[in-house]
Amino acid sequence: MPEAGESAQSGQIIQSGSGKPLTLRNFRNVPQALLAARAKVGGKAEALEDPERSPLTYDRLVLGALVLGREIAGYAPRGGRIGVLLPNVNGMAVSLFGLWFEGRVPVLLNFTAGLKNLRSACRTAELTTIITSRRFVDNAKLDEVIAGLGEMCRIVYLEDVRKGIGTKQKLVGLARSFFASAIARKATQSADDPGVVLFTSGSEGDPKGVVLSHRNLMANAQQILAFGQDFFEKDEVVFNPLPAFHSFGLTAGTLFGLLAGFKIVFYPSPLHYKQVPKLIGETKSTLVFGTDTFLTGYIRAAAPGDLDSVKLVVSGAEKVKDETRRLWSGLKAVILEGYGCTECAPVIACNHPHSNVPGSVGPALPGIDWQLEKVEGIEEGGRLHVRGGNVMLGYMLASEPGKLQPRHSAWHDTGDIVGIGEADEIYIRGRAKRFAKIGGEMVSLAAIEAMASSLWPEATHVAVSIPDPKKGEQIVLVTDRPDADRAALLAHGKAEGVSELFIPRAILVVNSIPVLGSGKVDYVGTVELAKTMRSMI
Repeated sequence: MPEAGESAQSGQIIQSGSGKPLTLRNFRNVPQALLAARAKVGGKAEALEDPERSPLTYDRLVLGALVLGREIAGYAPRGGRIGVLLPNVNGMAVSLFGLWFEGRVPVLLNFTAGLKNLRSACRTAELTTIITSRRFVDNAKLDEVIAGLGEMCRIVYLEDVRKGIGTKQKLVGLARSFFASAIARKATQSADDPGVVLFTSGSEGDPKGVVLSHRNLMANAQQILAFGQDFFEKDEVVFNPLPAFHSFGLTAGTLFGLLAGFKIVFYPSPLHYKQVPKLIGETKSTLVFGTDTFLTGYIRAAAPGDLDSVKLVVSGAEKVKDETRRLWSGLKAVILEGYGCTECAPVIACNHPHSNVPGSVGPALPGIDWQLEKVEGIEEGGRLHVRGGNVMLGYMLASEPGKLQPRHSAWHDTGDIVGIGEADEIYIRGRAKRFAKIGGEMVSLAAIEAMASSLWPEATHVAVSIPDPKKGEQIVLVTDRPDADRAALLAHGKAEGVSELFIPRAILVVNSIPVLGSGKVDYVGTVELAKTMRSMI
């Protein structure tokens, strides 16, 4: 519980609380935590698998990381940053741990972001080298992107690195594997050294580099494990189709399970709706991480039996629709909606199978304190600030490339307006930026989307605020429902007792809603789309 008088900011604190107490294990860095997991489950236990269906044991993961890390570490000094542009495959994880064992900082690049944003990220992180794969570049058709990045960075292909690894290098790696603990201990000076740089999705603004320490990554992995310690079993198989450049895919989808001794099954794209359920079934995965958009795609494309092994589906990044829950209701899998942000490594809260409250994102994880700051015009709830071992070191901004902008407080302002339930479960009301001032009142765009979803549950809806020359701003609902009609929404709202302020001024029907590579709605892109279609309003 936050101490009396201690607040996140100078605003009025109207409510506060904490997740359950948690004492974090004292590792110096992520490689040390990996070695502890290996000692727990045994080196012969399977750690990783991908569509190639050649599992890596914990021993082979450590050996591969030590061999590969030694080969690529020379591209940056100790503590230096190296770009990683790889999909969810075993080689991605081996590359990350290779860099970590050698004391280098991976910068995970969003290969769906486009050349302009990627070049911006490279400048912001002051990258000189990017690790990638020719096979991936060919399959993802990224030749032009790589050519553009190659004008400012050295491009290193894993295939070329592997060609240079001969018997001598393998023997040296094998010898070093006997001293893996000592190598890990020397990799960082402390757990507070930078561990990774991720870039925010830019769903509501310009992407920023988020610098997470080794402590941040390990803390969030331990918080997730502690939260589910009464229902996780020792032989869980985690299926992760979410890319590592998305913090949810990195920490929740990869590090949480790996550091707990579970097996991780990677899939390189969450968009392959037919292939993902098939591999889930073949690998008998029990835990699946995803977003509402992806979960809907999987259940609709799954063949009978594909998803029978799944016990838990953890969804983040966007609200879980009632229609998604209905589609999954015939299976034993329980959908748990969670919540987080990149700056918190990322998971802040999650529902629990024994206390699953649809519509909420569950209570704060163990070891996380929270406070609500009063927001003018918001009657129920407040602006959420959180504190814990998972809160980032700081930002890296384009205005000052390569420089860590440390956070000014132990508290992080999430920018989200939330309400708190009777069991301390958190209800997301919307982003502070996703409120429009209509008729002098603050109107939640998320609430409008929820109302539209209750009328047309099978469609995707995004409420946006665009400038209005007379009223300052107006709300427009962008939807992929072909026959969406304002009159029908107005009638539905009246039947539900909703104020007319929550009825959008206009409805724009589009073929598809812009989506980011992380699976989140691209709000910036949707606003721009609405502006270009202004003449249709």
